[in-house]
Order: sequence, then structure tokens, then C-alpha cells
Amino acid sequence: MFQTIDLSLLRTCAFNRWSPTIGDPTIWGWGTVAAYALCALLALRVVLRSRGGSRRAQLFWGVICIAMAFLALNKQLDLQSLLTATGRCIAHQQGWYEDRRGVQRGVIMALLAVILLLLATSLYLMRRDLRRNALALLGLIVVSGFVAFRAVGFHHFDEIINLRVGDVRFNVIFELTGLVMIALNALVLLLRKGPRRR
Repeated sequence: MFQTIDLSLLRTCAFNRWSPTIGDPTIWGWGTVAAYALCALLALRVVLRSRGGSRRAQLFWGVICIAMAFLALNKQLDLQSLLTATGRCIAHQQGWYEDRRGVQRGVIMALLAVILLLLATSLYLMRRDLRRNALALLGLIVVSGFVAFRAVGFHHFDEIINLRVGDVRFNVIFELTGLVMIALNALVLLLRKGPRRR
């Protein structure tokens, strides 16, 4: 089932299905990019002003800053679609495309396990600073879950997140919910009076 992959054919196949163009040129797409950028800037301010708490919490905010900056870029380049296209090309090349559902389920379960492991690790490492950073941690989990499911390209999940609430697709609401949590937590830390912790 799993044969050697011809990288030249894989590259051609993947780039025939994906190109680095503006992925979501709508007002909601650009608004989401701005929300990611805002979260990155706020997280950077938390780090620079040492407002997150312990060194571990500061590292957590540093990771948020880097992740949000990357996801702002990714939002318009749509790199998860490149990942999905590459997976489909591999499945075609190796002859298991018709049986891809089992692989998709396995990838989703692995991504969920990684997210849960990161959550458990973050909860443990930040146990002393959890009250200060819980909303950002929850927001990061929501955003990570959204990105993970989009990367897998699971058809049934795509149907759900493409539902509309008024004029807004559910995927926008889902994604922005996590970003709002992160931004609110950062603002609370930055506006809170009291000594900075180093």
C-alpha cells in the first residue's frame, strides 16, 4: 500500500492543486488576518512588559506571538490547503485514495491527541499562572483545533464550518472566537496594575 513517493511527481501534483495566492480576499478574510496580527502584537507586548507571570508563562506568550504571526501569513497563503493537496497526491500516487477515509480519521485522531497532550502539558507547566492566562490558553486550543481540522480537509467537517449564520460563515465565527479569547486575556494582563513579574 505505501510505496516509494516520486517527489517530482508529488511536487507537480500538489502545485497543480494549490498556488500561493490570496486565499480569502473577502472582508472577513482580511479581518481575520488583522485579528491574528493584533493577537501577535498583543502577545509581544505581554512578553516585552513581562506581564504573563513566570518565565514559563512568558515563554507561552512568546509561542502565541510566533504562532499568531505565522497564522496571519498562513490565512491568506492557505498553506493548510497545500498540506491537504499533498496528502491527496500521495494517496493517488500510492494507490490508496479510495481508502483515504481511514487515513483521514487516523490523522484527525492524532491531531486531537497532540492538542490534548499540549493542553495537558500547558496546564501542568502553567499551573501557577493559570488564572492569569487561562483564557489565552483556551483561545489557543480553539484556534489550534480549527487549524488542525482545516489542515486535514475532512469533508464532513468542511460542510459544518461552511454553514452560515446570517451572512457570516461558521468557520469565521469559530476562528475568531479563539482569537478574541487570546486578545482579551492579553489586554487584561496589559491593563492590570501592579508590579511586573520577571
